[in-house]
Amino acid sequence: MKNIEFNFGEYHFSTDKNKMDIPAIHDFLSNHSGWSNGIPIKKVELSIQNSLNFGVFHHNRQIGFARIISDFSTIAYLGDVYLLNDYRGKGISKKLMDFIISHPNLQGLRRWILLTSTADWLYEKYGFEKIPNPEIYMELYNPNVYKNNK
Repeated sequence: MKNIEFNFGEYHFSTDKNKMDIPAIHDFLSNHSGWSNGIPIKKVELSIQNSLNFGVFHHNRQIGFARIISDFSTIAYLGDVYLLNDYRGKGISKKLMDFIISHPNLQGLRRWILLTSTADWLYEKYGFEKIPNPEIYMELYNPNVYKNNK
């Protein structure tokens, strides 16, 4: 898949896996995210290797990230989306979502899914809605999978 990059003011956006700062991403996910606390760095490395990644950089420092898990035909899961606190409120999250939603390999999908407890206001701007029939959805969830697993 071809890498896509662009600048938005002094911020650089990229899908290039080789530009992702794995220690920085791991630090956020493991210590600050709330959804993957304690995730081992090897799990982060593997998830990046097997996903379409979207990095946000400021002066070569990774300040944001998101990744897509997809078959690139029918469905995409948007996960691990973050932007460091100091960079929020500047339109960067919106630009990141524009980048993701407009990616050429993610067009014509039947379904996009994500999980959020904090940013539904952002995702609603892109057409995401609460699940209309949650009773048909199932999950196998282990919130303690990373405990004692460094």
